[in-house]
Formats: sequence, C-alpha cells, structure tokens
Amino acid sequence: MGIAERRQREKEQRKTEIADAAERLFFSRGYEGVSMEDIAREVELNKATIYLYFKNKEALFATIVLRGIEILAEKYRECMEKEVPGIAKVILMGRAYYRFSQEYPEYLRLIHFYGSERFSRENPYTAEIGKGYGTCRRMLADAIREGIDDGTIRADLDPFLTSMYLMTSFMGILSMEPRWRLAIEAEGFSYDRFADEFFRFIVPALSAGGGSRDIGDLTEPKERKGS
Repeated sequence: MGIAERRQREKEQRKTEIADAAERLFFSRGYEGVSMEDIAREVELNKATIYLYFKNKEALFATIVLRGIEILAEKYRECMEKEVPGIAKVILMGRAYYRFSQEYPEYLRLIHFYGSERFSRENPYTAEIGKGYGTCRRMLADAIREGIDDGTIRADLDPFLTSMYLMTSFMGILSMEPRWRLAIEAEGFSYDRFADEFFRFIVPALSAGGGSRDIGDLTEPKERKGS
C-alpha cells in the first residue's frame, strides 16, 4: 500500500469514527441537544479537526440520516428480488418500511426530524437525502408497474402517483403522534395491528381483481406454492 493510499484510508476511517460518535449522540440526545464540542469530546479530537471533515453539525446530522435511508433502500431492494407478483412486492415494501421503523427507530426519528423545515435547502446533503428517498419511491413505482404488467394491479393507476400515495401513507402511519396511538389503543387495538390492517385496507384499492385477496397467499414466493 502506497503512502497516498494509506493516508486516504486513514482519512476515511477518521471520518467514519466522527460520524459514529455523532450518531451515538444524536440517537441519545437529539439534534438540538448535541453540539460540535460534544462530538469532538466523544471522539476525542479537537473541534477544529471535526470541521476538516464536516462543514457543520447539520452536515454531520445529514450523514447519519443518509445511513438510515440506505438501510431502508436495501430492504426495498430485497423486496424487489422476491419471486412474487407486483402487488405482493408493494405489500412487502410496506411491511419492510414498518420493520425498519421497529428495528431502527432512532434512524426513523432522525429521518423525520430532517424532513422538517429546520434544515437548509441549500445544504448539499438535502439533495442526497431526497435522492435516497427517491430511490425507494422509484422501486415502489417499479413494483406497481410490474403488478400492472402481470395483471395483479389495476391498469388505470399511475405508478408515480400511486407510489407517492403509498410512501406518504407509510410515513404518516409511522410518524403518528402519540395521541392518535392512544386513541387506537383506547378502542382495544394494538398499534401493530393498526399498521398491519393498512395492507388489508389498501390491497382491494390496488388489486386488478377488486375485492379482498389473501395477503399471505400473495406474498408467498412462487416456488413455494403448492409444495
């Protein structure tokens, strides 16, 4: 390994260490509760060194948000690789979003916080975050197109608009205010059931055949059916 290559590797490692330290603090304290001084102390570096790698705290926060979005995008890619009809991929993606919220609640919280108007649109990371969410939305649209082509999703639906309806619905359900969750529980339903029932609600609206369809059968891989 040459000197230049080693230095570049050390630089990337240091950048990752700073981001890891910032992630721990943002997860535990939130954006407002963390300063660049806090991050410098956490990673045991001078604050001036932090600025060599990240322009400001917003850039660091956005870096962590991007990590979360990439995890979600990978879950969507896994759904797209399944040997199931298009409508099943849509359902699987919705469930993947829900699993993401359960497995990585801190990332989801940071993603939603970044979506507020608190952050500058001029930040170059804002475009990257939009691109990341756009990747997820496009995969969802591709699944809808597959469903239209294989006859499981209504042909009169526009893939782009439908993907937007679904993505915003997913986000709305997962960022629900506590008072609404309490209202659901007061009626004797768990939040998990509420989230899962969404798919039973939406499938008839998407299905080319109309009416109710068995979600479990839809999402079962083709090669396993009849086994």
